[in-house]
Amino acid sequence: MFDGRDPVYLQIADQIRQDVLSGALAAEEQVMSTTQYATTFRINPATAAKAFAQLVDEGVLYKRRGVGMFVAPGARERLLADARESFFTDSVDPVADAARVLGIDVEDVVDRLRARAVTAPAPTTTTDGPQGDAR
Repeated sequence: MFDGRDPVYLQIADQIRQDVLSGALAAEEQVMSTTQYATTFRINPATAAKAFAQLVDEGVLYKRRGVGMFVAPGARERLLADARESFFTDSVDPVADAARVLGIDVEDVVDRLRARAVTAPAPTTTTDGPQGDAR
């Protein structure tokens, strides 16, 4: 499952983020424990713990002492807001800069986006593995 270039703890964190974004994990839902991750995926428990610590720091997960880790209320909304901001920063801004350099009118870019949105197939959402960074 964890075969990307990023460290395994980042892949775990990304997968949990994607599960929260897709709705596979809902607010207040318990996530697998570090021991369950270690056993299921044959990884060091410290690796899973590092991923969980990162997600706790980000406000995606929280710990109930003696019970386990849970999806924080509002986590999906925070992740969506972060992903939207990243989308504009990483995708839209460079397109706008390139269009300006090439002398392409912003309305032409918007028209192309609208046409593409109508004709492009809807993206599929999976929870089989890391799907990129949603921070």
